[in-house]
Amino acid sequence: MLESQESQASPSPYDDAIRLLARREYSRAELEARLAAKGHDGEDVAACLERLAEQGLQSDTRFAEHFIRSRVGRGQGPLKILAELGNRGIASEFARSALAEYEASETVDWYELACDTLGRRFSSPGDTPSERARRERFLAGRGFDFDQVRHALSHAWDA
Repeated sequence: MLESQESQASPSPYDDAIRLLARREYSRAELEARLAAKGHDGEDVAACLERLAEQGLQSDTRFAEHFIRSRVGRGQGPLKILAELGNRGIASEFARSALAEYEASETVDWYELACDTLGRRFSSPGDTPSERARRERFLAGRGFDFDQVRHALSHAWDA
């Protein structure tokens, strides 16, 4: 009797996808991987993803917008954001386009964000070369480019 209950309770890929999307946005590639990991058939997953896209319940565009906004709020730079979008299955060209749209609509200043991020983490630029290098590595690890790192090291503690 327990086996029959389990087979009846086996959710469809669509049901599992809805549960996942109720919690947060997912890219198409992330959803596909999650549904496959739950043991759903590849064809069923593909059909489910098409249905979700047609219904507007899953959108890589919306996912990218939300993801970028979230990461900027965390103080991450453009290089890391692009890399993480790629890791989540968003094509490089599409990710760059989404980031450019975000930059245009939100007027994000990466130099200012680098300064704010560095100023929150460290109280000074550092007295020794090793301390300055530590701050550089911190910003580089956050996804800021060389010019943004240099600018932040010079201006993060300006009053």
